[in-house]
Formats: sequence, C-alpha cells, structure tokens
Amino acid sequence: MNCIIIEDQPPAQRILKKFIADVGTLTLKEVFPDAISAMEFLKNEKVDIMFLDIHLPKISGIEFLKTLPNPPHVILTTAFPDYALEGYDLNVVDYLLKPFSFQRFLQAISKVPLTAQTDGRQKSITENKPKTEIYIKSGHEHIKIRISDIVHIQSDADYTEIHTSKGKFLSNEPLRHWLHALEGHHFFRTHKSFILNTEKIERISGNLVYLVNQIKIPIGRAYKEAFMKSLLK
Repeated sequence: MNCIIIEDQPPAQRILKKFIADVGTLTLKEVFPDAISAMEFLKNEKVDIMFLDIHLPKISGIEFLKTLPNPPHVILTTAFPDYALEGYDLNVVDYLLKPFSFQRFLQAISKVPLTAQTDGRQKSITENKPKTEIYIKSGHEHIKIRISDIVHIQSDADYTEIHTSKGKFLSNEPLRHWLHALEGHHFFRTHKSFILNTEKIERISGNLVYLVNQIKIPIGRAYKEAFMKSLLK
C-alpha cells in the first residue's frame, strides 16, 4: 500500500519512516512538512494511507482533511488527545498518540481495509465475482452476514451499528471502512453518520429517506445532490 507522511517535526518523521520501512506491505511515496505542499501530490498520485499530524503550520491536519473530497485512509498522529473525537467524526482509520510504539503502529495499519491495494497482482478475484457476504468484526468475533440483509449503517462515536433484517450488530470499524467494503453494491452515504442500502428505500420526502420497517434516515445537505442523481440516473 502506498502511503505519505504529513508531519512538520523531523524526529516524528524519522520514527514514521522507520516504522513504515519495517512493514513489508507499505511503500512510502513522499514526506511533506505541511498539508499545503501535499495537496498537489494527492491530486495526481494514488495514495492508500496518509499519516497526518494535527498540529501543522498554515493549516491544521483536521482542517486540511475537511477540504479533501475523497481522502485516502487517514491515520492521525498527534501529541494531544483532545482531537480524538473530532478525528473519528471524520472517519479516520485510527488516532496515534505520540509517542507511540511499533506495536501500536501495527494495530493502526491492521485497521486499514484490505481493499486498499494498489498492486495489480494483489487484486481480489471478487472483482469478477461480487461477494454476497461480509464479515463484521465485533469485539473478538467475526460475524458473517449477507450483504443484501443490510438495511443501513450508522456511525456512533467509537463504533458503527450495522442494522440488518435479522438484527443490529456493533462493529469496531469506522464508517469509512464500510464505504470501501460495500463498494459496488447498492449502498450510498446520505449523511456524515449514515450509509443506506438503496434497495431498501420505500420513499423519499424532503430531507428524509424512508426505508423498510418505517426506518427514517436523514439526508445531509452535502450529500443530497449526489444522492438524488445516483437514484435518478
């Protein structure tokens, strides 16, 4: 997986570079001392993981992340714990609190969805055969469910709720994980906290989507235009 570092402190850059070099599946493409200098690179290059410091010159890591329409998987790095909740609201993969160990670094990497592969040799055969089932990591368990049974997914602080026709499941994975895992199926994000199965829609009224079993899902202003176009095309 290709990755970049956005970090203004040389000691922190050195630690991240060493940890990345020690992981055989990661390739460091570039190191940037601020977010502004990384913008052009992200426009033109495929990046799977971005190690992003929060306290940066010119623009903070959080504010920079908010400007990206389709960011790569993000692992925040910072010496301050205060921004953890806001980071997870932006669906980051993980939040590394400095100083962090190599073991903690590996834990963060392990949370990146396996779909983040740039090497053509590593592409899954499921590209040709769409999967019908998916595994939900809940605590120490992996629960198999049918994708067609999923009604909607909701982000709730440190976890996500997967609502299915057979019940609700809690997952440790962020909403961003499910966007990638369900890519190619009938799922769409209508709100910063909701993904829904478009095959479960019964009607749309104003800024609400009514799903089966009288479930109501909000449509955020930032998502409404793209959502309606996807349904009506």
